[in-house]
Amino acid sequence: MEEMIKNKVAESGIITLNLEDFFPKELVVMFDIKDYLFMGLILKEKEFRQAIKEMDLSKYQEKNVAVTCSADAIVPMWAYMLISSALVSVAKEVILVSNETDARKKIQIRNIRKIDTSIYADKRVVIKGCGEEAISEEAYLEITNMLKPVVKSIMYGEPCSTVPVYKKP
Repeated sequence: MEEMIKNKVAESGIITLNLEDFFPKELVVMFDIKDYLFMGLILKEKEFRQAIKEMDLSKYQEKNVAVTCSADAIVPMWAYMLISSALVSVAKEVILVSNETDARKKIQIRNIRKIDTSIYADKRVVIKGCGEEAISEEAYLEITNMLKPVVKSIMYGEPCSTVPVYKKP
């Protein structure tokens, strides 16, 4: 008689959470303020306001828009507000960043913060350690902060080889 091989990992009830799943699924579209500056350096209020008013918003429809200024220019705070005012009605999200990588990280953190932690109540959770994309330290800190109050335990790695992080007393 053959003995059945048991998958102890599958039977353990451990939930694996992959932080890559929290990256935005949609493209991040960059909005560079430099393109709206006189000679790429100077913000002229009247011209800037007119350019934002006449801007084609369709390319930002339901997209994650990352606002940046790649020029070494002084941009007044109201300019960011004006841009957001124009984009917020069409874009999925409008954020301020220095590059697309930072935009993806920032959106990932926001998505982590939207987790319904009640589904992890009294569960054993493994935060996946390796993957296709680099995960920021901030994402690991944020998921730990979110889960610690509700879970039975938090581990890092893969279900077959984990590093204990937290265990409810």
